[in-house]
Amino acid sequence: MSVPKDAEKLLPLAQRWPRASKFLLSGCAATVAELATFPLDLTKTRLQMQGEAALARLGDSAGESVPYRGMIRTALGIIQEEGFLKLWQGVTPAIYRHVVYSGGRMVTYEHLREVVFGKSEDKHYPLWKSVIGGMMAGVIGQFLANPTDLVKVQMQMEGKRKLEGKPLRFRGVHHAFTKILAEGGIRGLWAGWVPNIQRAALVNMGDLTTYDTVKHYLVLNTALEENIMTHGLSSLCSGLVASILGTPADVIKSRIMNQPRDKQGRGLLYKSSTDCLIQAVQGEGFMSLYKGFLPSWLRM
Repeated sequence: MSVPKDAEKLLPLAQRWPRASKFLLSGCAATVAELATFPLDLTKTRLQMQGEAALARLGDSAGESVPYRGMIRTALGIIQEEGFLKLWQGVTPAIYRHVVYSGGRMVTYEHLREVVFGKSEDKHYPLWKSVIGGMMAGVIGQFLANPTDLVKVQMQMEGKRKLEGKPLRFRGVHHAFTKILAEGGIRGLWAGWVPNIQRAALVNMGDLTTYDTVKHYLVLNTALEENIMTHGLSSLCSGLVASILGTPADVIKSRIMNQPRDKQGRGLLYKSSTDCLIQAVQGEGFMSLYKGFLPSWLRM
């Protein structure tokens, strides 16, 4: 049923442009969440780079030294050696990333749910459709946001480079985008996109399936009602499963994005995400794929 044009003008903006409104609201919520939890993300990235065995091939002593051990000591080390505010180094591209990722994912998911999949005859939206839709939306959102993720990871490592006596790569966020584009072209902005979208798909799959399953179990089999306690426990479990599934791809993604590159923008350490995976396991052991797991889980 169509709404007359005069009546449409009187509708709230959220009803007149529902998808645009959801995009903006998702972006605003993501910005607040990003600012509050960013120190955990920075700590996670530093832990993922710790003891990177592939650096030894370039004669880089950073691959052998371990300046930080564990989440708490890593965070304290950053504060003591770089300053408290450095816990938010790279937060600007991170906000850009979350606006693009969260907004794009939300709009894509709504489109898939309403147009592509649709609800069943009893107006119920099955879990399997939510999972597939969530994974597809996460992949598309993450692919669109990859350039901002790339800049975020590289800027998060700038403080460590300074401590090691290496020259800083960027003067700021916009200089980072310009430099990466100049050295590697458009393709350079999508370095690490394969493990990045793999991580997005795995995280969304683990998050959606576990959250709904745990919530329904608690409501049906315990004295808990559908309240903040139930949602909190469901989130705790879904975050755990999502971190278990997504952390290995996240480690590979971060290392590929942060690796040194030649003048043509080609990586000097890893040929592909598979090569990075093999080198990490052979040089550091299987559990190296779970570096940064705890801050990742806490952040989710």
